[in-house]
Parts: sequence; C-alpha cells; structure tokens
Amino acid sequence: MNAFYNKEGIGDVLLVQLQTEKPEKIKTEITGDVTLIKDEAGNIAAFNLFNASGYITFPETGTIDVSEQLVTELQNALEKNGVDYLLEVDLSPKFVIGYVESMEKHPNADKLNVCQVTVGTESLQIVCGAPNVAAGQKVVVAKVGAVMPSGMIIKDAELRGVASSGMICSAKELALPDAPQEKGILVLDNDAEPGTAFEVKA
Repeated sequence: MNAFYNKEGIGDVLLVQLQTEKPEKIKTEITGDVTLIKDEAGNIAAFNLFNASGYITFPETGTIDVSEQLVTELQNALEKNGVDYLLEVDLSPKFVIGYVESMEKHPNADKLNVCQVTVGTESLQIVCGAPNVAAGQKVVVAKVGAVMPSGMIIKDAELRGVASSGMICSAKELALPDAPQEKGILVLDNDAEPGTAFEVKA
C-alpha cells in the first residue's frame, strides 16, 4: 500500500494505492467520504479519502509512511463510511540492505547483469545495469512496492526476457546528499546487515 497527501496541491484528500499496477479500465464507487477505484474484476485498486484530516493524523506531506497507526486509522475511516473492506498491508520495510550472492551476465543484453540478492529471509532476482555491481557487495534494495524519492513505484518487471523483482539503488536514486553524478550503485560498508531497513527520505 502507498499513500499520498498534499493539502495545498489537491486539497484535504488522502490518495491510497493498493495495487502496484494501474488497471487498464476502472470504475468508481462513492460511499460518504470514500471514493473506491475498482478494476475490471471489481477488486479495489485504490481509494481516495476526502476530508482526510478528520480521520487521519498527518505528520508529513507527500508520500506518507505506511505504519500500523495509519492502517488502523484508514480501516476505521472505511468502516465509518460503510465500506466493508479489510486492509491487508505488508508493513515490512521496502528499502532494505541486500547482499549480492551472485551475478551473471544477462543472456540477451550486454550491459545488464542478473543478480541474486539476499535481503534477510528471502532472495530476490534483480536485473541491474550498473557498471560497478559485483558479487559480494552490500547494497540498498528497493523492493516491489517501494516508492522512490522521484515518485516512481517499484514493480515486478521483465527485462529482455528475464524476471526482475526490485531494484539495486544508486545514491542519486535515493536522493542522498552529495550523491555522485556518475553511474553506479551505492555500495555499503561490510557491517550492514542484510534485510534491515535503510532509511530513505521520499
């Protein structure tokens, strides 16, 4: 789940995205302060909560940190507006430390590499085009569902026929201060623990 709020830009409306892929066709359903956005199958892809400050405590503007408190407040807001829908939200961090276990050349692209990256209890296959990526590195991984500082949402993808789940990030992509301009991923010190959260200011 991703949530966005900008009172000055769009008014007192919280935009909540539940699906990473935008449906080709949508239909809307208004119930009180909630506008549900559904896909062709009738699944809720997103919803807008109007008069949001009456339901939610907002510590920030822009991309809102999805916390247990936010999920509880949103669930209460849906119930108050007669929406029978249970929010099932993955609250695990979306930017994490990863360890590049292995790297192989992409079979169909000279400048791409296929990396197996451990992020704690799971391993992800990530296609990476950075010139400095190598096995044995500690890196920052944006998992599927992460919202980059640029606003881009990370999705499952297929690059030249090879599946990729997530992105190995550069300092520039993470909007870190004094990030180098040349291409290349951010390589971390060896004491970084794979699977732990990496703080990103969106």
